[in-house]
Amino acid sequence: QVQLVESGGGLVQPGGSLRLSCAASGSIFSINAMGWYRQATGKQRELVATITSGGSTNYADSVKGRFTISREYYKNMWYLQMNTLKPEDTAVYYCAAGLVLPPNDYWGQGTQVTVSS
Repeated sequence: QVQLVESGGGLVQPGGSLRLSCAASGSIFSINAMGWYRQATGKQRELVATITSGGSTNYADSVKGRFTISREYYKNMWYLQMNTLKPEDTAVYYCAAGLVLPPNDYWGQGTQVTVSS
């Protein structure tokens, strides 16, 4: 089993930045794909960004150029740097991990991101 714990959510004004962190523990040898999803109220969960153990990244069109996913291999952590935030980025953000893409075998508890003036 793998345990994931997110941190870094909060309230930010439009145009601001936040960085989300995800810490993994447990059977991390089974993880080859990592990522972030988000779910806004009344909407389906959306895959935002992914990164593989080889370092390949992919992003949803809605966040390209604004969000950056990265990882620190030896710390078993990955991050989502969110810049130029918009009100439509408001959602609960979940980190996720798995053996293959899309990462959906293991989930964090979620962290709220609210973009509002």
